[in-house]
Amino acid sequence: MDIIAIIQSGVAAAVQALYGQETAAADVVVTTTRKEFAGDFTVVVFPYTKAARKKPEQIGQEIGEYLREQRLEIADFNVIQGFLNLSVSADFWRHFLLDMYKQPDFGRQPRLGRKVMVEYCSPNTNKPLHLGHIRNILLGWSTAQILDAAGFDVVKVQVINDRGIAICKSMLAWVRFGEGATPESTGIKPDHFVGDYYVRFEQAFREEYKQWQAGEAGQAVLAAEAKAGEEAPDFFKRYKDTYFNKYSQLGADAREMLRRWENGDAETVALWKRMNNWVYAGFDETFGKLRVSFDKLYYESETYVLGKDMVDKGLADGVFYRKDDGSVWADLTDAKLDQKALLRSDGTSLYITQDLGTAHHRYEDFGVERMVYVVADEQNYHFQVLFELLKRLGEPYAAGLFHLSYGMVELPEGKMKSREGTVVDADDLIAEVVAEARLNSQERDTTADLSEEERQAIISDIALAAIKYFIIKVHPKKRMIFDPKESVDLQGQTGPYVQNAYVRIRSVLRKADAAAFPLAAEYTDLLQDEKDLIQQVYAFPAVITEAARDYDPSTLAVYGYQLAKAFHKFYHDHSILNADTPAKRDFRLALSQAVSHVLRHSMKLLGIDMPERM
Repeated sequence: MDIIAIIQSGVAAAVQALYGQETAAADVVVTTTRKEFAGDFTVVVFPYTKAARKKPEQIGQEIGEYLREQRLEIADFNVIQGFLNLSVSADFWRHFLLDMYKQPDFGRQPRLGRKVMVEYCSPNTNKPLHLGHIRNILLGWSTAQILDAAGFDVVKVQVINDRGIAICKSMLAWVRFGEGATPESTGIKPDHFVGDYYVRFEQAFREEYKQWQAGEAGQAVLAAEAKAGEEAPDFFKRYKDTYFNKYSQLGADAREMLRRWENGDAETVALWKRMNNWVYAGFDETFGKLRVSFDKLYYESETYVLGKDMVDKGLADGVFYRKDDGSVWADLTDAKLDQKALLRSDGTSLYITQDLGTAHHRYEDFGVERMVYVVADEQNYHFQVLFELLKRLGEPYAAGLFHLSYGMVELPEGKMKSREGTVVDADDLIAEVVAEARLNSQERDTTADLSEEERQAIISDIALAAIKYFIIKVHPKKRMIFDPKESVDLQGQTGPYVQNAYVRIRSVLRKADAAAFPLAAEYTDLLQDEKDLIQQVYAFPAVITEAARDYDPSTLAVYGYQLAKAFHKFYHDHSILNADTPAKRDFRLALSQAVSHVLRHSMKLLGIDMPERM
């Protein structure tokens, strides 16, 4: 019962019958009628002026009359400035609802037999997950769920950055300062435990720099290198990498540890595995709190050697070129990018080389035709280059690459304390929102009759809805501020507000004490509010398609809020259980159940669970 397709085919038939022009139904432009005009759907008739040789207003009138006579689904029409506004019959909406309210998974679309990969999270193993990771994870998870609902076969992956100098910093700090401590012996969450040693390295490094700065060697360098009038903190920020690589003993020791790891030193590798396993256990705990998962994990320690064969192929095919020093480059200036190094002069690979190899490896693993990378907007240029390189290499999936770029997410100043003073831990954020949800629940005291376990489960559902909805509702490309208090508000555009609409419906249905509504079909005199609510439900599959097409979960979040808001208003304005006829009561119960199905399904695609009570 696709009313859009019915209208499109009807208009195509009308243009053929009235003006003798063949028109593909898919080319007929149909939109939702603007609220200030009467009607449900609007057809643009300007494309038919040449064939009709008439004014748009007259064409609209003639096509409208044709549809009203030939299509039972069209009850009426009006024409405003060449736009044909069509009113769909009440019978169409009735029949749709009476079929749909029995379908809990309404909106889920047939399988397409097409594979897509979504990469998200991809953390480093030297510190815990933070607020930025939460936005990344939630965007990735919800995008994967939406693509799945749209009919794609989805593979969810992440690349864990488990090697490199940053990892060796936390390892070295534990060796120097850990005194054999473990997450178990300290009671510290294991990823936080390792992250604390990464911070400890930074503290020791700064102290070392301070002492070096005060010594003769440091003074001599400072005198030669520092810009006139430059403050020490600014100089350190600018000079940090040079000091680390040229003068720092800690830097030398960390680089030596990295060399030992790359050479397969048994003791170093054993320490690396031990500390990484601590971090993985901590990550898994956070993933569990967020209720997200992955189908496959890739590790940089295994993928960093990939890509060299692709570079060799690119050289042989003339896609890349070698400089006199032996380094390999790609000239992308014709694509308004730049010249990009792919191999150093010593033959070692760079991050872009690794990403080339990883993309090809994933294609071999899963045969996907699309790859979606959920990565912050600071990497926009990197992905422009990566996608251009894969296209030039002729990779079969190159046309299906997409960078789901997102802006930074921050907290209001002073709202929460971060472990390092600049980054907010994911676990801290979750705990803060859970505390806000618990406080709100205690103030309302609506679950006092439940067991403690049941109350805690509801609080967890509310807190996760607050976090997920508040972050996902913002278009990915926009920067945002996350406010824990605002996120749990039952009156704003929040996850708990949407949950509350669902809980309200479930309460009504429990009171009705009926699984079916046999008299609903007898109700024929639909009110405009009822028809409007049915139309919103009807739009759900199209919203899924749009969100999947644009890789934009915020589309679905906004839709869920608007549907919840419409139901709250309907509930306030119209009686359901005490409707004045049994048929009207059953119809409104069926309508309420239909709304509950869509609210539950739409929020599930965002990773939000609906409680029965709150």
